[in-house]
Amino acid sequence: MTARVAIPRAELHWRFSRSGGPGGQGVNTADSKAELRFDLEGSPSVPGHLKARAAERLAGRLVDGSLVIVSSEHRAQLANRKAAEARLVALLADAFAPPAAPRRPTKVSRGRLEARMKERKARSETKRLRRDQGDWKA
Repeated sequence: MTARVAIPRAELHWRFSRSGGPGGQGVNTADSKAELRFDLEGSPSVPGHLKARAAERLAGRLVDGSLVIVSSEHRAQLANRKAAEARLVALLADAFAPPAAPRRPTKVSRGRLEARMKERKARSETKRLRRDQGDWKA
């Protein structure tokens, strides 16, 4: 899964059902929709500090402490299984990632401020010269 965490396949729970939408002859017989459930809170493979971080970041996606991923975009069950696994890996990798370093506030340099003022004055002068002079008649 990641460099520090490996989730055994035994902790992944699968459910399959019929997928919606068009599908041809096999639409009413093939259980191609895949639902993958991973119990994040009850997993012994995930260290406690990563579990807490992931639970906080995935709070809106957790159902009773489990992460549920549904895939039905492909017509084949195997393709949907692979898509669901890939989505799980991506979600957990993002959730386990360390927080970004805080931004250090910086100050705009004096040269940049002066250049900006110079640009503004030049633009202002251009617009002033374009204005109707009033005494000129065509």
